[in-house]
Amino acid sequence: MNLYITTFACNELFSEILRFLVSISGDTDLDVTTHISFFLLTRRRPTLTQALTEVAPRVTAPNEDRYLAVTAQRNRRSTASDLSRQLSSATGTTVSRQTMYRRLGHIGLYARRPGRCVLLTATHCRPRLTWSREHALWTPQQWSCVMFSDESRFSLQSDSRRTLIWAAPGTRYYQENSIERHRYGGAGLLVWGGIILGSRTDLHVQSVTMTGHICWDVILEQHVRLFRGTMGAEFLFMDDNARPHRANIVDECLQSEDITRMDWPAY
Repeated sequence: MNLYITTFACNELFSEILRFLVSISGDTDLDVTTHISFFLLTRRRPTLTQALTEVAPRVTAPNEDRYLAVTAQRNRRSTASDLSRQLSSATGTTVSRQTMYRRLGHIGLYARRPGRCVLLTATHCRPRLTWSREHALWTPQQWSCVMFSDESRFSLQSDSRRTLIWAAPGTRYYQENSIERHRYGGAGLLVWGGIILGSRTDLHVQSVTMTGHICWDVILEQHVRLFRGTMGAEFLFMDDNARPHRANIVDECLQSEDITRMDWPAY
């Protein structure tokens, strides 16, 4: 009797049936169906149907699941261990960390890194909306005279103080799921760059903090002033309103070089 055996690693019953059929495969006078029926009748372990219907009892009750959901949403930075201890203290029910992850996952809450961005309030949004409406009809020719500049700081150390929060998919930059900035210190690099329609500056990298003097000596003197000389009086310079860009020495430099700064609502 030819048998084509497929391994069912996750199903112990099928594996045992196949081993049984292999053991009697040399006997061609007996019906295979008879062997399988006899095997199932004499087997003392639960049948496949019984095994599939046996489910482990649920550890938490529905009201305890609601308690976990409310607690995690109120304090999104609580760890799974913290939530487990709070549940045990409130209800006497002890659950594992893995169970905690499953319960919160059923309601759409997962451990995620918070979004890092500038938190804008209604006071910030109103002047930005006004600025956008004022420049909504600008032509590409007008925008081609504007240089946008910005700088970013990159830490050379690993972020060992990772913070995870309970958040639903698609809500990374909601205010309750965001923090304003990294606050771990250590060595870092500051990278500055400027972009203009159809062109850009070289990236400037330095290992010191941006100050008004550095903004004058490096950025304005070596980069912005050259673009102003090439494009003429229509040139506009736009920065991100950081404090070094508002230093007196920077204002004096812009006035002496006849560089017009484009207004942008402050943070």
